[in-house]
Amino acid sequence: MAREIVNHLDSELASLIRSLKDLVNSVPQDLLYQNPPSVSIAENILRSAAVIEQTCGGLTANLWDDPFEWTLPETLSTADRIVEYLSEVDVARQRAFASIVDDSALTKYIAVPSGEAKPLGSLLVETLVTAGDYRGRAVATSKILFGDGATGFII
Repeated sequence: MAREIVNHLDSELASLIRSLKDLVNSVPQDLLYQNPPSVSIAENILRSAAVIEQTCGGLTANLWDDPFEWTLPETLSTADRIVEYLSEVDVARQRAFASIVDDSALTKYIAVPSGEAKPLGSLLVETLVTAGDYRGRAVATSKILFGDGATGFII
């Protein structure tokens, strides 16, 4: 069986990581961790990447650790460090998807930290949706801070 679906999921996650890097590089350094009414741009970017890292680490090394400890603002305090971390997440993504032989693997069940088993395809889609949601939050926060489209927000 072909890798069409696997390749599509991989491409979507790669695109998401690229967009996170672009977003980090578009935000002035002093605004990365500025908190408007909610979580900062950088924190949402890191949460997005952490979701991908956790899933990919779980798939390749059965390490489902939450990347919280090494994604703290004190550790990733600059745009360069955040982009470096995003590059590491991208390598983990590549490693995970290289281990998926074909689309039939998407129906295999994977044990996740909660103790339940999920089909690999569902887990990957859930990862993409959750990471995309955090990216969307980062973009919305940047719009609040930069004033782009802020008129539509009620704070």
